[in-house]
Amino acid sequence: MSQLTCRRADFALPRDEHYLNCAYMGPLPRVAEEAGIAAIRRKSVPTRIVPPDAFWETDRLRELFARLVGVDDPTRIAIQPGVSYGVATAARNLSVGAGDNVVITHEQFPGNVYSWRRMAGDAGAELRAVGPGDGSDVGGGRGRRWNERLLEAVDARTAIVAVPVVHWTDGTWFDLDALAARCRDVGAALVVDATQSVGALAFDVAKVRPDALIVAAYKWLLGPYSLSLAYYGPRFDDGDPLEETWIAREKSSDFQNLVDYQDEYVGGAIRYDVAERSNFFLAPIAAASLELLNEWGPHRIQEYCRRLTREFLDEAGELGYTVEDEAWRGAHLFGLRMPASVDLTALRDALTARNVSASLRGTALRLSPNVYNDETDMGVLLDVLKGAVR
Repeated sequence: MSQLTCRRADFALPRDEHYLNCAYMGPLPRVAEEAGIAAIRRKSVPTRIVPPDAFWETDRLRELFARLVGVDDPTRIAIQPGVSYGVATAARNLSVGAGDNVVITHEQFPGNVYSWRRMAGDAGAELRAVGPGDGSDVGGGRGRRWNERLLEAVDARTAIVAVPVVHWTDGTWFDLDALAARCRDVGAALVVDATQSVGALAFDVAKVRPDALIVAAYKWLLGPYSLSLAYYGPRFDDGDPLEETWIAREKSSDFQNLVDYQDEYVGGAIRYDVAERSNFFLAPIAAASLELLNEWGPHRIQEYCRRLTREFLDEAGELGYTVEDEAWRGAHLFGLRMPASVDLTALRDALTARNVSASLRGTALRLSPNVYNDETDMGVLLDVLKGAVR
């Protein structure tokens, strides 16, 4: 397959805006924006939304997301409002006992933390937040050490491992293949929040075999807020949902006879859908973006970001800025560490003055380019970084 070229024309970003902040929020592609406008107009005349068929149009979301992450059966995809909801669903259907432990990463995004904190606290279990350890300067194997420590933290008393694919603050990459194998060895459940990776970094559920994979739509899926998509594996086949929604029940497409109440759920992960999952506004937006991502291919998006940033990172390195080794970070999301002479407040002001959007996370500048970025964006950013070095 050919290399992906810049797709800036597919977005409405102004030329003088240098948006390197997809890890904060992904912009809607033009086709998704148009789909949203059409959806609003459709809802203005309810006769255009004909039951029951219109209530099942969200099944297209399952199909598109399943294709993106390598799932053969779309009914294993649940439609939910956010990662916290998906993690709470997983926590409700997993067990941990006194003396067991739950493994997460240090400074993990809170959507994949609070359910485990409550669960561990209620059970008298240990919550292990694993960091890279001492001497963890960027580069020089920091990511490798972090991965080693994460594997070492999983032992015979580990009940659950809940991690991202890349760390949200600096893009450190975690070897999910090795971690999943370790979880299977000890019988631990693996719950993955892939919000900061899926869409721009290839993920194959059939290969990794996580028990749950949860992705918010508004970042790298280039979709709307208040929507997430989640895969739940066989461990969750007979579980209890957070909500007892009517639409997740058998025969729910028979609107005339809905009061013939059903105890059985629809198969797969559909039981974990949020109530009113047939969101006539958000679903068409998300579907339009997922169509594009499947066409472009996450592996080609990742390679595009790698090519785009390679020369920039070389030049930034000559100025004294540092970044994690390429083998242990995403090309779409990484933290640029500052030389000691850089004043972070002045740098923030300089970025704003040049319309460069990026996120300061601690002492690092988190950069998250995507297919709408080009050499002009990287050149303006480099100019700002040059000016910040005294």
